[in-house]
Amino acid sequence: MPGALSGVRVLDFSRMYAGPYCSMILRELGAEVIKIEFRESGDACRTIPPITEGGEGYVFSILNRGKKSITLELREKEGQEIARGLIKESDILLENFTPGVMDRLGLGYDDVSKLNPRLIYASLSGFGQTGPNASRAAYDTVAQAMGGLMSVTGFPENPPTKCGPPIADLSGGAYTVIAILAALQHRNTSGQGQRADVSLQDCIWLTTAVESLAPYVLDGHSAGRIGNMHPNIVPWNNYHARDGYIVLCIVTVGQWQKMAQVMGKPELVQDQDTLPLASRVQRRAELDNMVADWVKNRTVAEIQKLMDDASLPCAPVMDTGQLVNDPHIQSRQMVVDVEQMLSGPLKMPGSVFKLSATPGDPLVPAPFLGEHNSEVYSGLLGYSEEKLEELMAGEII
Repeated sequence: MPGALSGVRVLDFSRMYAGPYCSMILRELGAEVIKIEFRESGDACRTIPPITEGGEGYVFSILNRGKKSITLELREKEGQEIARGLIKESDILLENFTPGVMDRLGLGYDDVSKLNPRLIYASLSGFGQTGPNASRAAYDTVAQAMGGLMSVTGFPENPPTKCGPPIADLSGGAYTVIAILAALQHRNTSGQGQRADVSLQDCIWLTTAVESLAPYVLDGHSAGRIGNMHPNIVPWNNYHARDGYIVLCIVTVGQWQKMAQVMGKPELVQDQDTLPLASRVQRRAELDNMVADWVKNRTVAEIQKLMDDASLPCAPVMDTGQLVNDPHIQSRQMVVDVEQMLSGPLKMPGSVFKLSATPGDPLVPAPFLGEHNSEVYSGLLGYSEEKLEELMAGEII
């Protein structure tokens, strides 16, 4: 079944996590993604552990499903000229080099937009294409640190802490998808391409500022770390049950009244000192300890049953093994087997895009290095076998 982005061609110069996550989503939605890699080593993510028995990087295999891999030596003039030919035939260019690299290769936006005025040129970097930090190198944790996220993550008695997953890379990739889709819609109406400039720091700051900006603007103090609690809602925490951990989130007055009944505290149902949310926030320590005492002598399953029966939001803290085997996750096809050429079937996350007419397709394997050289160079640029052999002998592809 053709995807929603069928007919859209992406020329992907990106590597590691953020850019490939973006192009993974575009490919899953039906776009053709041509991944340009270094001729000898390819994307460095190919060699990041864990490595499968077939010698493939597991993370690489997840992030690069369904893409076409070609090799190209961009540091040579001939390689740059080949890249320009591919750009003429593409709808989207995606890159996540440090700002200035593509310009030095003669492949910057100002140059290639003249070759293809309809091109959408998406640049994803640590700090964006402008500003005093634009040229600084960055990885995910750098963006988490400088976007403010680490300052509000963790417990107050512990150092600033990064999120477990690479949230800067993944959110940056997702925001780049949104920018590209907006640019595609603009092109549909205007006929003109444009540049998208996405910064990992910007993405993390936006995420952090939703809750942390107001205290600074209104009271002059920066938000701090409060563990698993919510700054403006009580009770909201990760509680230690008899056999594990469970998250409880109680927001409205009605939810608090139900919670009081579930805990066997009917006197709180009409208690004006705890009904309003602001009052509960003021009594945070007292009420949080009350809930913790109620939770600690019960199992996770017992608590979940009581909360579910009262239609109150709660969740056991699940690990990867539990999720892979979870009936609900399985029913949503969120764990799938993808047949890799070298590694055989690998379990991978499924598609979140449950579109009724054009659902996401997560089942196409990741390519081996240069797998599609002949297909792409011959099919798009019309190169003969002799030309391909010449380019290989010259170490261009």
